[in-house]
Amino acid sequence: MAEIENPSVSIQNLSLNYGAVSVLQTLNLDIADGEFIVLLGPSGCGKSTLLNCIAGLLDISKGRIFIKGKNVTWEEPKDRGIGMVFQSYALYPQMTVEKNLSFGLRVAGLARGEIAKRIARAAEILQIEPLLQRKPSALSGGQRQRVAIGRALVRDVDVFLFDEPLSNLDAKLRSELRVEIKLLHRRLQNTMIYVTHDQIEAMTLADRIAVMKGGVIQQLDAPQTIYNRPVNRFVAGFLGSPAMNFVEGRLEKRGDGWFFVAEDLNIPLGTYQFDGQPEAGPAVFGIRPEHVSLNSGTGWPFSTAANVEVVEPMGSDTLVWLKLAEQKFSVRVTSERTPKNDEAVTVGFDPMRASLFNAETGSRI
Repeated sequence: MAEIENPSVSIQNLSLNYGAVSVLQTLNLDIADGEFIVLLGPSGCGKSTLLNCIAGLLDISKGRIFIKGKNVTWEEPKDRGIGMVFQSYALYPQMTVEKNLSFGLRVAGLARGEIAKRIARAAEILQIEPLLQRKPSALSGGQRQRVAIGRALVRDVDVFLFDEPLSNLDAKLRSELRVEIKLLHRRLQNTMIYVTHDQIEAMTLADRIAVMKGGVIQQLDAPQTIYNRPVNRFVAGFLGSPAMNFVEGRLEKRGDGWFFVAEDLNIPLGTYQFDGQPEAGPAVFGIRPEHVSLNSGTGWPFSTAANVEVVEPMGSDTLVWLKLAEQKFSVRVTSERTPKNDEAVTVGFDPMRASLFNAETGSRI
């Protein structure tokens, strides 16, 4: 993505240390006005810590934070022009939904008419008008989270921060609220920064994803770019369910062509697009289960024989596990073409859809 002019949120050389422990390491991130960006990574990667730094809930060690062009590095959270939705609903149990929505506005001293107008707007957008006189104990988990989002919405701010807001909900509710949050963003066009460890949430919601590990952004790009061209083995393995297949072996040059070689495997790489100049040596071959086919004839650039070890029916499709070069390998097939355990099959794929990684550094080759 090209450099962003007048970003809505700009994080410059941000670091956070707890004593000798470095939690965030010299992070730089510009977020465009109206962009939906997701901070994605495993537990402990620093994504929620970064969100809390943007919110002003944590003091940073170095760097600067700008929101709408204003340096807010040392501003109080209430002065940053943000609305935040937490993992916990954090609703006042003794108050009605309407009182929960209006509490912050009443404390801020807004006029009654303005408060009523904002509550009516938020309730309409989130479809919670019938719930305004109920208390949280009379609401479902999804309804409570809508109210929590509404409490941020009534603040009428430019930037919304979401800290794993759906993780306490069951799978069905998560799926429903994902759609609602996406529709909310389309309607409001506000800047939204969303933290999750759920890759499905990240892929479906984000304009761009920042994949984090160890307090460092590993890759920042559009979801499909990250999925199809991960910059390193960590990113490749983190996105995708099931994860990308990895086969350890060697990269070899023969004549004018490059080959990936492992036990009983000799894969010509053809027109594979290398990142930079390749070198012969230990490498890892990665390919996603849905980019592999079973028993599909001779039309694939590369094919080899294998035996099925485990079959996992998953409803609309089936996951087939086998071994390639004595290493675990999965293939996603349609449920109508499910092989049997121990069946001999032909595995076919196009190496152009693969990803090659340096065995030592994990970086994309």
